[in-house]
Amino acid sequence: MTSTPPADRAMLDAILPVLERIAAALERSAPAAKPALDLNSADAFLWGSDRRLIPVPKVNRVEIDLLTGIDRARDILVDNTTRFAKGLPANNALLWGARGMGKSSLVKAAHTRINAERAEGELPMKLVEIHREDIEALPDLMATLRGDAHRWIVFCDDLSFDGDDTSYKSLKTALDGGIEGRPDNVLFYATSNRRHLLAREMVENERSTAINPGEAVEEKVSLSDRFGLWLGFHKCSQDEYLAMIRAYVERHGLKADPDTVRAEALEWATTRGSRSGRTAFQFIQDLAGRLGQRLD
Repeated sequence: MTSTPPADRAMLDAILPVLERIAAALERSAPAAKPALDLNSADAFLWGSDRRLIPVPKVNRVEIDLLTGIDRARDILVDNTTRFAKGLPANNALLWGARGMGKSSLVKAAHTRINAERAEGELPMKLVEIHREDIEALPDLMATLRGDAHRWIVFCDDLSFDGDDTSYKSLKTALDGGIEGRPDNVLFYATSNRRHLLAREMVENERSTAINPGEAVEEKVSLSDRFGLWLGFHKCSQDEYLAMIRAYVERHGLKADPDTVRAEALEWATTRGSRSGRTAFQFIQDLAGRLGQRLD
């Protein structure tokens, strides 16, 4: 049996502490294992930038009965979502049009309403929001949700594309589903101020620079064709705006003179240059604050 020479033994004794420190440093720098996610922990999630689902315990939402002036869009989206929740055919939906008219609020409110009305024993429908900046990760999200027992609405608020942004191609792939097809348990809802999701100058630039302008524009505009359901939201009239104000006042039990509220609400809209559901709620927040009352 041979023994290690003293010189080699001394070298090993000198190197061993260095190797141990290197091993410890590598362990510290290695990413921590992601904890298993309990999908029953919440009915709503965010798709994080690190490509994992983050539970949202309390969703910022408006009750669906308070979304006035958009009755037709409300009924169509609720019907589409109800069919999806029951496992029936339904379409991806694009809610487009005037800002502040309740597009994103309607998506969240429809999700809440349908879950509240589901039959006993049925699994709740899940809502997951993906930010515009993470849209390239949409195919990964679809793959994560594929095969889960729940039905999922993937929601992207204020979706649009500008300049040289090519991430819209990831969206087209996810909506078409590629060779596997879109997962049966996933539906995609998006809101946008633009009907075709692209800035007008972006389309015009394609016409002016492409070898075949028609094909270049068609390739980009065809993105919105992936949505089977288009719901337009338009600026509300003065009567619709005041109806929103009255609904909020009644819902929150605000104690104020109706004539005073009407005059102040009109002045509030005039100073902001717009009438919308968002403007109406901002006025209600101001009114409740001045009255010293809380909003539930």
